Amino acid sequence: MSTPASQLELSRASEDAHPPALPPHQPHDADAGTIKELMRVALPLIISSGSLSLMHVVDRIMLTWLSVDAVAAAMPAGMFHWTALGFPLGVAMYTNTFVAQYHGADRRDRLAAAVWQGVWLALAFGAMLIAFAPILSLVFKSLGHAPAVTQLEIEYFSVLCWGSAPMLLTATLSAFFSGRGQNAVVMWVDLAVSILNGVLAYVLIFGKGPIPALGIRGAAVATVSANVAACAAFAVMICRTNQRERYPFREERRYDRELITRMLRFGLPNGIQLLVDIGAYLLFVLVVGGLGTVELAATNLAFNLNALAFVPMLGMGTAVLTIVGRRIGEGRPDLAAKSVWRALAAAEGYILFFVTLYVFAPDLLLAPYAAQSSTVSTPGHPSFAEVRPVVTQLLYFVAAYCFFDAMAIVFGNAIRGAGDTKFSLIYTAACGWFLMVVPSLIIVRTVAYPLWGCWWATTANITALGTGLCLRFLGGKWRSMTVIEHGPAEIDAPIPTTGDPLT
Repeated sequence: MSTPASQLELSRASEDAHPPALPPHQPHDADAGTIKELMRVALPLIISSGSLSLMHVVDRIMLTWLSVDAVAAAMPAGMFHWTALGFPLGVAMYTNTFVAQYHGADRRDRLAAAVWQGVWLALAFGAMLIAFAPILSLVFKSLGHAPAVTQLEIEYFSVLCWGSAPMLLTATLSAFFSGRGQNAVVMWVDLAVSILNGVLAYVLIFGKGPIPALGIRGAAVATVSANVAACAAFAVMICRTNQRERYPFREERRYDRELITRMLRFGLPNGIQLLVDIGAYLLFVLVVGGLGTVELAATNLAFNLNALAFVPMLGMGTAVLTIVGRRIGEGRPDLAAKSVWRALAAAEGYILFFVTLYVFAPDLLLAPYAAQSSTVSTPGHPSFAEVRPVVTQLLYFVAAYCFFDAMAIVFGNAIRGAGDTKFSLIYTAACGWFLMVVPSLIIVRTVAYPLWGCWWATTANITALGTGLCLRFLGGKWRSMTVIEHGPAEIDAPIPTTGDPLT
């Protein structure tokens, strides 16, 4: 099929170019760009992300009841798994942008094809992580952590790797709903999975009835089981939706080299960004872990409590990414901008509530962790009573950077929803490594009590990240970007292989 060269242009047009026109059959929603539309899209995603945040908080509470060693081991092991998973997860999550823009352009065939290509990528990456898990586990022996903590890190990480493929498939399959604005489905699945994870974690960590106590390994098994359940639930829901709405999934299940190449081209920066971002925080945690078990456990709990504010905002970020992607597909970037500013106002209001708790009521937040934790210290095994005052101090840092964290989430997802992934990658990596990781490595060798210095570096990193992404959004380059074709005729056409991947 021959295609005019003008139809092959993928995105960033010149400054005087116009975005793709709204399809004539695409209705203009009466509430497009309003707070009503934003909340309709965002609230289910916020509840969904909040349930996942609560799931991790509950896991850490139970591990605190188990031992300080267990809660100290969970963060580096969990973050190392997220680092290994970061690259493919970033690619899988970017399926949302393709679904949103194809949905905005009313391209059902390409939407179904995009979901299938995401599935093939998820399966391939998941198999690779399982294959390399034994080799990656050896890293923990070189970190210099306490021997008891090292053993627990290896156990936790090894089990988590088996849940890599289900986690990637869940991210891909959920994009079919979130990209089309059907976020209630994502919300109910995530709520059910969070409850399932909590029940399984309690039973498997401490042992109930005929089931033996598995300790930290039980927490990992519960997480993997929850991911498998989520993946199965989304697959069933897609089949049910397809019976009503008739997407051509059967016809589009083939490997599509052109589309999967384009998904990788735009998704790779997103995946690399997630990899370097999580990798920076992993190195930060490892540096802090070298200071001692108390410092490592306190940092773990501070980030865990930070997740109560941060992770639900990821739902708001996904909503922003979805709305911007849809508006770009429709050719209405001005409406996208209105939604972004309304999202920022809502996010900052939510953050203010948690900042108040971090500063004025830290004991209230820490009460569940202390409820059944040990109060007796033994040589090499500190008690929660030693960790608690350190966590309270670290929460002041969390309160200081939370507002900029919300800015980074909202503006970062806004520009990525249009296709501006390269800037986001480069800037996020530069902030994380040069404002947090490198200064922390210097601080631990030069400062008398380095924990506070390391957290000052973290605060500087997030402050710069939120400010820079805000300025990029205000610059407006995202308005003339897109990640999809300009029309249905170019499906079989090759894409350019040279130059800027956005042109």
